[in-house]
Amino acid sequence: MDENAIHQWLIDCFGQIQGEMAWQQLSQLPQEVRDQLATQDPSKLPKPDEVRAMMQAFTQGGLNSLADMRQAVDRGPINVKLANTIALERANGEDSWRTVNAQDAASVRRAASEANLWLDSACAFDPAPGEPDVLTRADWVNGTLDSWATFAAPVASAMNDALASVVSERLGDAFGGEIAGIYAGPVPLPIPDNLKDPGQIVKLLANTSFAMQLGHAAGDLSHEVRGSFDQGVPLLGNPAGGLIAQNAIEYARSLDIDQSEVLAFLALQEEAHARLFAAVPWLMPRFEALIGKYARGTSIDLDAMEEQLRDAQIMDPDSFSGAVNLTNVAIPDTPEQREALSSLEQLLTMVEGWVDCVTWKAGMAHLPHLDQLREMMRRERAVGGAAQRTFESLLGLQLRPKRLREAADLWAGIDARSGVEERDAKWSHPDLLPHLADDDASRAATPPAGASAGQAANSGQATSSIDWDAELTKLLDEDARQHDGTDAGEAQDAGEAGQPDADTPDGQTSGDDGGSRNGDDDGKGGDTPAAESGDLR
Repeated sequence: MDENAIHQWLIDCFGQIQGEMAWQQLSQLPQEVRDQLATQDPSKLPKPDEVRAMMQAFTQGGLNSLADMRQAVDRGPINVKLANTIALERANGEDSWRTVNAQDAASVRRAASEANLWLDSACAFDPAPGEPDVLTRADWVNGTLDSWATFAAPVASAMNDALASVVSERLGDAFGGEIAGIYAGPVPLPIPDNLKDPGQIVKLLANTSFAMQLGHAAGDLSHEVRGSFDQGVPLLGNPAGGLIAQNAIEYARSLDIDQSEVLAFLALQEEAHARLFAAVPWLMPRFEALIGKYARGTSIDLDAMEEQLRDAQIMDPDSFSGAVNLTNVAIPDTPEQREALSSLEQLLTMVEGWVDCVTWKAGMAHLPHLDQLREMMRRERAVGGAAQRTFESLLGLQLRPKRLREAADLWAGIDARSGVEERDAKWSHPDLLPHLADDDASRAATPPAGASAGQAANSGQATSSIDWDAELTKLLDEDARQHDGTDAGEAQDAGEAGQPDADTPDGQTSGDDGGSRNGDDDGKGGDTPAAESGDLR
C-alpha cells in the first residue's frame, strides 16, 4: 500500500481537513505503525463509511482514545453517556420546547396542587416530599435514563457475552480473526493486545450498539409519556414526580375536554403514584428485584444471534442492532423468568389498580369527564406506544398492568366495606396485599371501581364473563405476530366492542348485552369481593 493510497484513504475516512491533518501527523507516528500501514492490503482496510459511522458513535460516547475504549468495556455493558447523548438529540427535536413558559408552568403546578388537595380525602398516605417537577422532554431524559440503563444492564450483559462468544468461536474467520488496528480519531493507532481479540472488539461494539438503541428509544419515549410514573414505577429522583408539560398540554388540547380538567386528571394519576411509592418503602426495591430476576434469567439463542451477525459489519455498531434485539435472539421465557414475570405483573397491576381506584375517588366530584379519561388511560396502558415497544425489545419485558379493571374493582370493594384507612393499610407489608383470584367466577364478582360506596355494597348488576383486558391483550399479541404494521389502536378498537367510548356522556356504553352499564364495571357487578388473601411472591 503506497503513500498515495494511504493519503487518499485518510481523506475518504475523515474528510479533506481532518484527513490532511492525519496525513501530516502520520510522520510523527512510531516507525512500526507506519510499517504496519504500508503492509496493509487496501482491499482489507475498513470501508471509509464504516469508519465514519464507528467514529461518530465512538465520539458521541466519549470513546476518543484507546484508554476510553478499555474503560467503556470495563465500566459495564451499556455506554450510558452515548445513550444519553442520542436520547437528548431526539428529545430536542424541532417541535420540542426547550423551556416551559410561565403560563404553562403555572397551569401544570396548579393542577398538581389541586390534585394533592383532592387526594387528601381519598387516601391515607401523605403527599410525597418535595414539589412535583414541571419537565421538558430533555429534562425527562436526563432524569430517567440512568434508571432505564440500570433495568437494561443485566440483559445487555448477557447480550454482550453472547455476541463475543459467537464472534470468537463461530465467526472468527468471517471477521478476519485477530484485528490488527483500530482508528481512534483522525490518527491511526496500534491496538493493545487485550483488544486484538475480535470478541473484545465486539463487546465494545455491542456496548455501543445497545446504547444507541436505548438512546433512540428513550428519546422517542420522551415524546409519548406525560408523567414520570407512566411506566408504573418511579424513574425520577424527585419522589414527588413530575409532568412533562409539553406532552401533557398537547394531550389536553387534542381532546374535546377543558385543558384544566385533563391536566388535573394527569396530575391526580401522577401524585397518587408518588404518594404510594413514598409511603411504601418496600415497593420499589421489590420492583427492582423482580425486574432484575427476570433480566438475569435472559437466555440467548446463539444460532439466531449468529444468523443476525452474518450481515453485520465489524466496524459499524449500528449494524449490530438486530443482534441485540431480544425479539430476534432471545430464548422463550425460562420457568424462573415466568415466575418473576407473574409476580411483577401482579404487583404492577395492584399498584395501577389502587391508583385508578384512588383517582376516581379523588376526582369524581371535580372532573365531569373522569370516566372517559380513565378509560382512555387504561387503553393506552394496555396497548403501549411504539417507543414503549422498542424498550420491550431491549429489556424483553412488558411493563404493562394486566387485569387492571379487576384490581381497581378489588380496591374499591375494600374501600366500600372497610374504608380508606383499612384499604391503604394493606400496603404495610407485601403479604397483606390482596391477591387477584385466577378463576373467572371470582374475578367477575368484584364490585365496580367507578361505583360509590353504597353502589359497591349493594350492586345487583348482572355479571359478565368477558375480560376486556384479556381480550385486548390477545388481539395485540396476534397483531404483533403478524407484523403487518397496523396501528395498535385499530386492534384495540376491534377488541373493545361494547366498552365505553371517550365521547359517550357519563362514561356509559351500549353493548351487545342489550342494555347500558357504567363504563368502568365491565359488567362485573355483584356484592362479593374477589379473594384478598395470598402474596405476590
